Amino acid sequence: MGMNVSSSGSRKNRVSPNMNVTPLVDVVLVLLIIFMVVTPLLTKNFWLNIPKKDTSETPPPPDDPDKPVILTVDSKGVIKINKQEVPRAELKDKLRRIFAARKDQILFFDAENDAPYGIATEAMDLARAGGARTISILTEKPQ
Repeated sequence: MGMNVSSSGSRKNRVSPNMNVTPLVDVVLVLLIIFMVVTPLLTKNFWLNIPKKDTSETPPPPDDPDKPVILTVDSKGVIKINKQEVPRAELKDKLRRIFAARKDQILFFDAENDAPYGIATEAMDLARAGGARTISILTEKPQ
């Protein structure tokens, strides 16, 4: 900070402060340059390769001997494995037998919108205890 001492007779020995703004302007300009250089580096680009929609009809897939295991819970709390009703007490043992005969332990889980939450979570817990390593939640109705 600079100061001027005036030499007028009436204001003898009076100091008037003046601020030197040059260092402030220098710092602000350096910060502006830093932000201008860093800002383009902060943007992230994600490149996605989305397949084009195939309008030609595809033949239905052949019957798969290892059909996926689909566990469903309906609005009444009934648990089914691949559209076959299974009592809750037998669910864990039945899934153990199914997964013992398969090389993958993937289970697809589907619950109706108005299915009881407690029964749905209990079914997923029993499926995990029955040997399902991966539980995938279905977002569309299975056919």
